[in-house]
Amino acid sequence: MGARCVAVRVGVARLGRGGVVTRLVGLLRQGVAVGGHRPGETMVVSAAAGAVGSVAGQIGKALGARVVGIAGSQRKCQHVVADLGFDACVNHRDPAWREHLDELTPDGIDVDFENVGGSIMDHVLTRLTVGGRVVLCGLIADYNGYGAPPDGRGRLDIAKTLMVKRAVMHSFLVLDHMDRFPEATTYLGGLIAENKLRYDETVVDGLEHAAEALTGMFDGANTGKLLVRVAERMDVPGEVQA
Repeated sequence: MGARCVAVRVGVARLGRGGVVTRLVGLLRQGVAVGGHRPGETMVVSAAAGAVGSVAGQIGKALGARVVGIAGSQRKCQHVVADLGFDACVNHRDPAWREHLDELTPDGIDVDFENVGGSIMDHVLTRLTVGGRVVLCGLIADYNGYGAPPDGRGRLDIAKTLMVKRAVMHSFLVLDHMDRFPEATTYLGGLIAENKLRYDETVVDGLEHAAEALTGMFDGANTGKLLVRVAERMDVPGEVQA
């Protein structure tokens, strides 16, 4: 595989619109930096094996946080702990996942890097410490139900919880911080050079499988960045191969 082809895949996986700016700016400006960061604080990352959550958790570790992930299978939990360096992980498909999370956060949660929303965020917010911070990066649990009436599960009163905890919640979109793209790229490049950052890809072959791949992403079928390979590399006349 030529160097340019490798560069394209690495660029999409590490630096795509859902990538470097979302992860780094979200963590530094909206989360850890709000109210100051103290090494040893507990940070929880939902969708921890996904493209955003996996890198956010590794950045948290690099900043000195104790990082607990939430993922959708035991295999993914083993991956984020053994391969990505998280301190612990909870499988949210385990009926007792709430109890497990409570056991892993005995002193509460200082930073919630939230990618999922729904019932997962509801419980995480109950564990916030006084002055805790919430980085609202995504709400994937609610995307498919957008515009639907409440399902009657008795959702947590988020505003009341934030008030009682004196917590801060910040949301953001990746385009809000395009000015910090070079800074973020440099920072992540440094972590990669120091072997403190790993990224994963799930590659689906064939454009005809794109819709299926997209559906699978919302069901948590992928680990890391989900890519659809539409064709093998084609040589361009006059191009020098690396």
